[in-house]
Amino acid sequence: MWYFSSPFVVFGDEALSHLEQIQGSRALIVTDATLARLGVAGRVEAVLRGAGYETCTFAEVEPEPSIQTVRRGAQSATDFQPDLIVGLGGGSPMDAAKAIWAIYERPDLDPTDINPMENLNLTKAKMVAIPTTAGTGSEATWALVLTDTEEKRKFSTGSRELVPTLALVDPTLTQGLPPRVTADTGLDALTHAIEGYVCTWRNDFTDGLCLKGAQLVFDYLERAVADGNDLEAREHMGNAATIAGLGFGNANLGLAHAMGHSFGAYFKQPHGRAVALYLPYTIDYTVNGSLGRYADIARFCGFTDSRDEEEAGRILAARVRALAEAVTQPLSIAQFGISRADFDAALPTLVQHAQEDTQFFTAPRIPEPEELAQMFEYVYEGRPLDF
Repeated sequence: MWYFSSPFVVFGDEALSHLEQIQGSRALIVTDATLARLGVAGRVEAVLRGAGYETCTFAEVEPEPSIQTVRRGAQSATDFQPDLIVGLGGGSPMDAAKAIWAIYERPDLDPTDINPMENLNLTKAKMVAIPTTAGTGSEATWALVLTDTEEKRKFSTGSRELVPTLALVDPTLTQGLPPRVTADTGLDALTHAIEGYVCTWRNDFTDGLCLKGAQLVFDYLERAVADGNDLEAREHMGNAATIAGLGFGNANLGLAHAMGHSFGAYFKQPHGRAVALYLPYTIDYTVNGSLGRYADIARFCGFTDSRDEEEAGRILAARVRALAEAVTQPLSIAQFGISRADFDAALPTLVQHAQEDTQFFTAPRIPEPEELAQMFEYVYEGRPLDF
């Protein structure tokens, strides 16, 4: 027995106006300082106030949100007593909003205690997720990623009760997004789609979503990076992120996320940039073990007619690398500016934390610790995996 979870999704131009139709009285907006400064949070506040809401904004969410930030946000919620929580931003504010929602309603829980087995019994508030980037898919999933700043590690957790009640995917909110952020988040969506399709928990309900999500990223990411005001590309990339979120959120992910989470937390790199770095290498590794279902993706995206898994997998890996190069994504750890000495010192921790990541166990091919260390070594140097 399995489950498919989804928010109610409103997408396209003027999707934000749907907020006017939500009944309630007090809304807590969880966002970051940049969106508050740029007036995006104010835009959401204005719509909510026009609908009769009293609003409060918690704009302290940092990239890769920490446990400490979630606790402060939960205290703000406790003080304000909202019946609506709005996660506004990229994956970080939306993930933080989910955790804040949980702790607000269950103050006996520590953020690290949130898990799929815990019955949260959420009754006080609903959640609206409003993405301002196109990549994380957090608006469509029950998962969240938090950072333990003291241990320099991320942990992935979640609960099906934390699927947002409503997701508003409005392309005008990503208009003008800087090219680097557009590339990082778009490649994150691609990684979600590809890993969601090949992971061991994939299923009939998620397969089509993952295929379509991948195709949209390959078709529109370069355009979105090149022109921040290309609303057609922005709309399709926003849809791709949510579609891929629905896919992997009801399946799981794999090695690129396990390795990327470990690397990104240790070296403080943006999530999308970190996981996308490992995607082509993990495709190499899976294909070398005669595993994966990459031929389906390569054919669906129009890259080949081949049904040979190894051949199509290598074509797909090449296309991923080509797209990464086109949007100036680093293709090795060294290209992040990380010295060999710092990498060598971090390697045992990188291996340990990747192995402990929840995404590690649903990869189609799972490496032993020595192999995993070797994979990190190859990625440092930018060498395609040959084992």
